[in-house]
Amino acid sequence: MDKTEDKDKKKPPKINWDELDERDENRKHLYIFGRDVAEMPCFRNSFLYGIAGGIGTGLGTFMFTSRPGFSTHIGYGTFFFTTLIYWFGCRYNYSNTKFQYSKMKTAMKQQAVFEGTAIEEEIKKKAESV
Repeated sequence: MDKTEDKDKKKPPKINWDELDERDENRKHLYIFGRDVAEMPCFRNSFLYGIAGGIGTGLGTFMFTSRPGFSTHIGYGTFFFTTLIYWFGCRYNYSNTKFQYSKMKTAMKQQAVFEGTAIEEEIKKKAESV
């Protein structure tokens, strides 16, 4: 084989970004209470963990008890509680992170305003003493 043929085989395929944008625009969106589900933080992961936990627990219960009604109830309950617990935990972390980012944003704006002034020197002295 020629060296040029080896180089041609190793090149990654070119990505047509316009085609990808069109696919995204043509995608159907699921709206619940006027909000796009795909845009909600934590929604996807909460339901994936809930579904996986419910199916796993339901199947496990059925394997041990051989009672389909009971295992269905256990599976649905596990799905429900896993989804809720993960949703609230994830949203709590999301809101804390968002709050920290907003505090950092205001601190960065203040730093830009105070840069090169006497106030900046006072802030640095206070930070060093702490």
